[in-house]
Amino acid sequence: MQSLLAEYLHLLAGGQMNEENPRRWRLVGQGMGIPWEEGGGNQLSLDHLFLDQDGIPTLVEVKRSTVTRIRREVVGQMFEYAAYAVSYWPVENLRARFEARCQMTGAEPEEILASFLGSETDVRTDPEEYWQQVKTNLQAGRIRMLFVADEIPFQLHRIAEFLNKQMSETEVLAVEVKQYIGESLQTLVPRVIGQTTQTQQHKAAGKRDTRQWDEALFFKVLSSQASSAEVEIARRLLEWGKRHSLHIWWGSGARDGAFMPLLELGDRRHQLFCVFTYARVSVRFQYMKSRESLDDTQRLELLHRINNALETALPDTDADRLPSIKLTDLTRAGALEEFLE
Repeated sequence: MQSLLAEYLHLLAGGQMNEENPRRWRLVGQGMGIPWEEGGGNQLSLDHLFLDQDGIPTLVEVKRSTVTRIRREVVGQMFEYAAYAVSYWPVENLRARFEARCQMTGAEPEEILASFLGSETDVRTDPEEYWQQVKTNLQAGRIRMLFVADEIPFQLHRIAEFLNKQMSETEVLAVEVKQYIGESLQTLVPRVIGQTTQTQQHKAAGKRDTRQWDEALFFKVLSSQASSAEVEIARRLLEWGKRHSLHIWWGSGARDGAFMPLLELGDRRHQLFCVFTYARVSVRFQYMKSRESLDDTQRLELLHRINNALETALPDTDADRLPSIKLTDLTRAGALEEFLE
């Protein structure tokens, strides 16, 4: 069952969890280690960690229904995993595990994530923003716990239903995966257990809607969490885009705002860089590649020229990615001018 879940992600029945906005999954890893203390070694091992399209960590434990402790011990075990994971899982470690898994299959993590989040021509898709959302969800305890078994005992059904009613930020659900075997056919049919109409409405009411950012809101939020020097850099980046008559796109993130100057040529828009309210600017090399805005040589030349403005150089491999630069790195005398040039 563990192997099947890793290969066939739809067995987690994301459509049953949210019919209006079905959950989609990306596997971060199997046998995910969890430490008991800050910076400590891994003392616990979670069967699977998945992320959905909203960056919500989904913890999965697989048990046989014939194991009697599924009715009691597994619940305590899962809550132990969740408590330590929320406290001691650095999002950088999760990202590294996800990227390592992608690379093992010969895939580029940024391309996999862009495909997962949406069309790669959609300017709302950004890995940095996504991983920031994962971090925010962990810090807020916004996670999902799933018990998976070939048959969910009545007792666990009731426990999941009760916990799901009582917890506003965390979802607790069970997924029963029945197996049907014919002459040469094996069919697996998942069913989500633990939701009621009442809890679905309650969870939906508690979800944060997206919001449309604009200049006033962006700088209000940025000013509350960044230095005055970083805010000034962001303002100058925006004014540069306006001065060059670029189209300014504003994001619709629920928590984090963004703006991006877009170069319009004919019927195509070309991404240059994106500035976020968490005080970073992302250079859009991946989209320059996918839209053939610049060829490999030109992107590498641009990266090397940008490095002239930075104290810590971006590696050449970032010419195919979406590297993120701290706004504070552009506060050094002359750095912003070199970057914009």
